[in-house]
Amino acid sequence: MADARIPKTTKQWKVTGYDGFGSLQLTEEPVPEIGDSEVLVKILGVSLNFRDIIIPLGKYPFNQKPNVVPGSDGAGIVLAVGKNVTRFRPGNEVVTILNQKHLAGSLDSESADSGLGGSIDGTLRSIGAFNEQGLVRKPAGLSFLEAATLTCAGVTAWNALCGLPGKQLMAGQWLLTQGTGGVSIFAIQFAKAIGARVIATTSSTEKSKLLQRLGADHIINYREVSKWGETAKALTGGVGVELVVEVAGAATMRQSAASLKPDGTMSVVGFVGGEDKTAEIPTLLDTWLNYYTARGIAVGSRLQMEDMCRFIEGNTDRLRAVLDSRVFKLEEVKEAYKYLQAGENLGKVCISLE
Repeated sequence: MADARIPKTTKQWKVTGYDGFGSLQLTEEPVPEIGDSEVLVKILGVSLNFRDIIIPLGKYPFNQKPNVVPGSDGAGIVLAVGKNVTRFRPGNEVVTILNQKHLAGSLDSESADSGLGGSIDGTLRSIGAFNEQGLVRKPAGLSFLEAATLTCAGVTAWNALCGLPGKQLMAGQWLLTQGTGGVSIFAIQFAKAIGARVIATTSSTEKSKLLQRLGADHIINYREVSKWGETAKALTGGVGVELVVEVAGAATMRQSAASLKPDGTMSVVGFVGGEDKTAEIPTLLDTWLNYYTARGIAVGSRLQMEDMCRFIEGNTDRLRAVLDSRVFKLEEVKEAYKYLQAGENLGKVCISLE
C-alpha cells in the first residue's frame, strides 16, 4: 500500500438506516487495507438495480450489514493485490459478481449471504477491496459502464436462459419477456444471438420501438391485451413458448403460465411489479396440472458469469448493454435512485466515476 499512485481516501456511500433515500450518506474514508487474498479496485462504472432501491427502504428480505456500502454492480481497474492473489494483477480490468462466494454450482446459504451492497460492502465508492474470488475479467471491447451492468442484470438473464441443464434456450425456440428492464433486455439480446424467437410485452409505444430495435419478433401491449399470455401462445401457432423470464411478479404470473407450452419453463427473477394481493397467483399444483417448471433465479454464479462474458466477447457488437441516456456522478446517487424508482429510464441507470 506504499504505492504513491494509490489515493489515501475513498469517497463512498453508506446505508445508515432503512427509512428512505435520506438514509444514504456520502462519506470520505481511508482506502481499505487489502488482505492477502484481496484486490484493491478503482471503480469506474456502477449500475443500479431494483435491489438497490429497496435496501434503504427497508424492504430487502435478506441479511444486511449495518452502514453497508451499497451497490452490487461495478467495473474498474485493479490498483493492487494481496500477496496470495493469483487471479489478477495491477492494471487488469475487472467486474464484480453479486454473491461473492457463489463460485459455481447451486446457491447455498453461505453463498446467498455474501451479497455485495447487502451483507458485504459494495461498489458505490471510488476505491474498494474485494476478495479475488468475487471478480471476473471485464469482457474486451466493453466500456466500464457497459461491463458494470453484467453483475446482476446480465448474468441473471444468462442464468434464466441457460442455467437449467437440459432446458437451455435453443435456436428456433420461443422466449417471452416482460418490459424493458435490464434483465428483460439482456434476455432478448442473448436469445436473438442464440437464434431463438422472442415475444415481448410492454405498455409503451416508445419502449416498443426499443424492443423492435433489439429484434423482438412480436410485441404485445399488455394494457391493451389483458390476456396476453393466451395471445402469446397463439403467436406460436398454439403450441406455447418454451421459456418465460418472469420479472414482474404476482400481477403477471397467471398470464406467464398461460403462455407456456407443456414442459415449458418459467424463470422467476423478481417482483418489480410490486405486491398485488388481489392477483390470482399460480400455485405449486399448477405446475403439475399444466405441466411446466417454475424456477427461482438468484442472479448467477461466477462460473456462469465467466461463460456469459466469453459469449459477449464473441458477439460484442450485438450484445452491448442498453444504457439510459442520463448518466449520474457518484455525488448524485440519491438522484439516480429516485430516477430509477420513478421508472423514467429507458435502459440501465449508471453511475460514472471516470
